[in-house]
Amino acid sequence: MKSLRSAMAAPSFTAWVSVALMVLLFLAGAVSYTGFGSAQVVLNLLIDNAFLLVIAVGMSFVILSGGIDLSVGSVLALTTMVAAWLLQVAHWPAAGVVAVVLVGGAAFGALQGVAIHVFKLQAFIVTLAGMFLARGLCFLISVDSITIDAPWFVLLSQTQLGLPGGAFLSPGAVIALAVLGVGLWVAHSTTFGRTVYALGGNETSALMMGLAVGRTKVAVYALSGFCASLAGLLFSFYMLSGYGQHAQGVELDAIAAVVIGGTVLTGGAGYVAGALSGVLVLGLIQTLIAFDGTLSSWWTKIVIGALLFVFCAVQRVMSRQGPAR
Repeated sequence: MKSLRSAMAAPSFTAWVSVALMVLLFLAGAVSYTGFGSAQVVLNLLIDNAFLLVIAVGMSFVILSGGIDLSVGSVLALTTMVAAWLLQVAHWPAAGVVAVVLVGGAAFGALQGVAIHVFKLQAFIVTLAGMFLARGLCFLISVDSITIDAPWFVLLSQTQLGLPGGAFLSPGAVIALAVLGVGLWVAHSTTFGRTVYALGGNETSALMMGLAVGRTKVAVYALSGFCASLAGLLFSFYMLSGYGQHAQGVELDAIAAVVIGGTVLTGGAGYVAGALSGVLVLGLIQTLIAFDGTLSSWWTKIVIGALLFVFCAVQRVMSRQGPAR
């Protein structure tokens, strides 16, 4: 019993639970359904959820800092709309469009960070306002979907990067994995990453230590906005369209993926790598339900909701066992 309590008190406990759950779901699918255990099914999880992984990396930093960002899904949709309009209506070159939307997403997030820090507002309220603002701006651009037929976007959409054994990955999945790698390095090997953990652990203590709390808080939300706009570009490659209704509720999926991946919702403890296991768990649940063929897609939300409740409960138990480090 004592060893179990020690294990549950470890900061890596829920992260390893997430990995174990991912393996169990995959094994269950491989045993139950023909073809589920193939390498391409696993790679398809990355291809189909590349945009969610990028958002989850940005959300990991926000939650580690003790905040929350509800605007990421709307920023993703706004990015698809701005990109589609600039490409199809204004006839901008693809490189210019990419630069504008990425800078715009980072600036949108930074403005939210400034509002949170300078005016001492709750992140929930500020980013909720940002969610409504970004979603509303989508429909100022167009109430209809805008199809993207720009050659560079179509090329990225159709490109398959071959792997041994006949499997393949998409460029979007490779970009998402690269973002994860950079996120790991920033979180665990830079002063900024250490400040994010300190900020989430105790903001008052971080201030007393002389850390750049204000700059870090603004930078965290700028990073989240940048990741949301990059995810919007990946979603544009995937869907080849811009639409104001894209990514409805994806902000909640990102939060669920981060928490299921082992990051403590109150901040200060967790691992950016958990974003990958969390996203794969969500993708495996969706794939299992699709392979079954008899269950409604709403079962995906039901199972994810139950898992999120369980992981939050486990985190609560961990906090009673002792402080996460």
